[in-house]
Amino acid sequence: MDLDQLHTFLEIVRLKSFSKAAQTCYRTQPAISAQVRQLEQELATSLFERLGTRIALTAAGKIFAEYAAQILDLRRQAQDAINELERVPRGELVIAANEATCIYVLPVVFSEYKKQFPNVQLHVDRSYGSRVVNAVLENQADFGITQLPVQEKKLQAVKIHSDEIRVLVPPAHPLARRTSVVAQDVIGYPLLLPKSGDTRARLNVWLELVEDHIQISMELDSTEMIKRFVMAGLGISFVAASNCREETASGRLATVALAPEPMMRRLGLIYRKDKALSKAALGFIQATLEYSASGELAVPNLKLASTL
Repeated sequence: MDLDQLHTFLEIVRLKSFSKAAQTCYRTQPAISAQVRQLEQELATSLFERLGTRIALTAAGKIFAEYAAQILDLRRQAQDAINELERVPRGELVIAANEATCIYVLPVVFSEYKKQFPNVQLHVDRSYGSRVVNAVLENQADFGITQLPVQEKKLQAVKIHSDEIRVLVPPAHPLARRTSVVAQDVIGYPLLLPKSGDTRARLNVWLELVEDHIQISMELDSTEMIKRFVMAGLGISFVAASNCREETASGRLATVALAPEPMMRRLGLIYRKDKALSKAALGFIQATLEYSASGELAVPNLKLASTL
């Protein structure tokens, strides 16, 4: 049983004629009759009574006609809903990212996207490091925002933002007067390090030559907590420059570049290459790339707790 057979059957019911239904369905009368026979064989009952040149529905035919009409009406409703989805996208997008990225890097993108697609719900899946990549690979998230490079061949990665990991110190700290800091310079100071993630992995490499001499005071998983603790004089830390612009602009904190080379952080938008992208998903990519190109991605003055 298929939708075309149902349409043919209902045309016969509407016109009370096989020959007239053949004309409206652009088929020959034998083809129309064959479709009805297939339906009757599948249902194991007769749908029409042939009364000379006239036809009438059997009791089973009357029941089946009601359900056939409902099925085709549901099909029309489904098609209308899909057409409306193309015109006014709805549904949801799940974006896997660490909290700091969403708070300090992408609020403008989210805001502008909601203006264009108000009926699409954005859900943020708080993930860190490789968990962002896995969430996208396993279709738990439509998009991920993570540090580049990403080596997984099944994923498309597009650079959307870059900034610098810098030493974070109180403005009166001795290191605040330096133009750059090497690993040996942090010996003797209590360190407040991110608990995990790509930034922590890169800092471990940077500190490797002095790892037996440094003092790790705390391991924290919140950018906001790190900033507060540094301001309280509990130690020095390392954060992305875009995550502390408000505090450095107001003079509450100071940042210093790492040496011998700056530690640059590149963020990318990732998604599966083989996944069909809806209009809503394509709109999210477009909104992200537009604001990446405009240089407006990083927006300070947000006072929410964030996770590295």
